[in-house]
Amino acid sequence: MSEDKAGIERLREMIEESRRIVVFTGAGISTESGIPDFRSPGGVWDKYQPIYFQDFLASEEMKRESWRRKFATDALIGQAEPNLGHVAVAKLVKRDQVNKVITQNIDGLHQKSGIPDHKVIELHGNATYASCLDCGKRYELEEIRVIFENNETLPHCSECDGIIKTATISFGQPMPAEPMQQAEIESKACDLFLAMGSSLVVYPAAGFPEIAKRSKARLVIINRDPTELDRIADLVLHTEIGATLAETVGFD
Repeated sequence: MSEDKAGIERLREMIEESRRIVVFTGAGISTESGIPDFRSPGGVWDKYQPIYFQDFLASEEMKRESWRRKFATDALIGQAEPNLGHVAVAKLVKRDQVNKVITQNIDGLHQKSGIPDHKVIELHGNATYASCLDCGKRYELEEIRVIFENNETLPHCSECDGIIKTATISFGQPMPAEPMQQAEIESKACDLFLAMGSSLVVYPAAGFPEIAKRSKARLVIINRDPTELDRIADLVLHTEIGATLAETVGFD
């Protein structure tokens, strides 16, 4: 049996032996859907310098530039579809084997694969809609686009006249307290923590696998490249996520 086959068989056994699984996903699961990793060469941050949250708040021009970029790059996320990895995770959720999915991604593909919103903890927000920074009212991107295409008019909240921004966490913006707390609770409570497609270098998000391990959970890492946490993992697979999970989970 090859090393990869043996690893997949071991992963299958670990999933079957577990009662409370947390899945943690990074950009690597979505690159298989054609969404480039922002940090990789040729990614979005190679083309654009990040707009910091305080600059967005302080400058109308930075707000306009943020919306220009959003609509210029929106097709990457808007046209992407869940891949085998997303579908396999959704299958595990449906089987009640995965309790929560913690994700660093902002593309909404876990929900698009059929996972209910309340099962997904989004650490960095969601790029598929916008919200008011003051009252939290949700706005669909198409209605914002209609407003902005009229001479780059900046949108304002219809409820409180607050600033509307894509529902993502920008550089310099505080991490959302509630998702972070939920992720910590789930990491402490799980018996298997499955980290996929993350370099595990961006903190505080990368700390959740360590929290799970300290809480006596088993840790599995599936990632194309080695990570700094491979040394503490119970199983490491340097394989493609979609193909690995499809073979592990199977499809009815």
